[in-house]
Amino acid sequence: MTFYDTLSLALRNLRQSRLRTALTTLGVAIGIASLSGMMSLGVGLQEQVVGRLTQSGVFDSITVTSGGGFAALLGAPGGGRGGRGGQGRGGRQGEARSNTPLDDAAITRIEALPHVNHAYPNVRVSMSMKVADYSGGVTALGVPDSARGIGAFETITHGVFFPDAQTEAAMLSLDMASQINEGDPASLVGQVITLSYAIASPTTDSPDAGRVVTRTERRFPIVGIVERDPDAGMASQGLAGLMIPIAHAQEISETMVTSAQSLLRASSDRPRTYTSVTVRVDGAQHTQDVQTQIKAMGFTTFSLHDALQGAKRAFLLLDILLAVIGSIALAVSSLGIVNTMVMSILERTREIGIMKAIGGSDRDVRGIFLVEAATIGLLGGVAGILLGWFVGRLINIGANMYIESQGGPAGNLFSLPWWLIGGALLFALVISLIAGSYPARRAARLDPIQALRHE
Repeated sequence: MTFYDTLSLALRNLRQSRLRTALTTLGVAIGIASLSGMMSLGVGLQEQVVGRLTQSGVFDSITVTSGGGFAALLGAPGGGRGGRGGQGRGGRQGEARSNTPLDDAAITRIEALPHVNHAYPNVRVSMSMKVADYSGGVTALGVPDSARGIGAFETITHGVFFPDAQTEAAMLSLDMASQINEGDPASLVGQVITLSYAIASPTTDSPDAGRVVTRTERRFPIVGIVERDPDAGMASQGLAGLMIPIAHAQEISETMVTSAQSLLRASSDRPRTYTSVTVRVDGAQHTQDVQTQIKAMGFTTFSLHDALQGAKRAFLLLDILLAVIGSIALAVSSLGIVNTMVMSILERTREIGIMKAIGGSDRDVRGIFLVEAATIGLLGGVAGILLGWFVGRLINIGANMYIESQGGPAGNLFSLPWWLIGGALLFALVISLIAGSYPARRAARLDPIQALRHE
């Protein structure tokens, strides 16, 4: 018997029992809809959480510090030219690393590493600010031109990013803009911020002359407002949320005076060193390798790469749990396939006996029943995927309406990628073949003489 003959007989038998076949197929469809719906929910949540975080650039960046460790990040708002830093919690290791200066030469070496796109110092300067009727202290963050379109600057709520790296311009976070003008923060775009700070000027033209502290002002037009502050939680004093091009931040940090120590520094010729440097790699998968190479250079590193891996593991466990829950309905529907096939054997016992009497082999009989089970599984799989997708869309619409009513952003909570569609179809086929294997063996073992006597 050819495969075409087997397929024709199997389809004919299914057509003769349309209602029973339809109900069994519906059971498989509900099982696959449950499985694919649960899995698509897990995939959708992972894309919303991990995907957005990955696109934000936080997992593609590494923070590098010298021997002072990350305590220096919170204790030195200037972040520009400074000393070598104190010993961190690392004991002897921190003391050894404090001898490696984090200067411009170190940044050049880091940028030369494979998979490093850019490295720039984290420069923060605390000054006085005045804009419109508002005045107060502020900590400004120096932003490089390479940050355009990345992380917090991926979407500009109002206005635009800095025109170029040299233009005197400023950006505000939405929180800071709301504190300045709660009613209409967008109206701040185009206004001018006046920044004032103390500088050390020589008393005479002589190199050995003393220094006198004077007050100076710089004016920066506001060109844009971003939704969130990229430097949230890092500023040690003053209101955070002001961003200026990093070249101007470095210039201000070099000349401003905040203490007797900085006054002494301003009159020295020591090379510029930094408290911390941000390194951006060309993919989160390379973060760990780049960190290892930077540590070998004598610096301390930190990144959120480990947190990303932990989040992926958590979602993997969630996917497994959802798959197990969704498979319960499919396991129940497989019992329906067994019941349908067994009932078919009882109804077609005499037909099976005639088939075996005229030369049909056990393999031919087994093949007919397996093809019937596989057909039910495939039809149920396709219907289940469509049903799962439709129900997921309805739930997604309802959930987004509620989320938007609470002020949150809408998103795709259910995602049905091609690998999930193919996996669901394959799973439905395998479960159907397993469920139909027992009835197929039972039908193949029928004695043709006893089968012919069956009424």
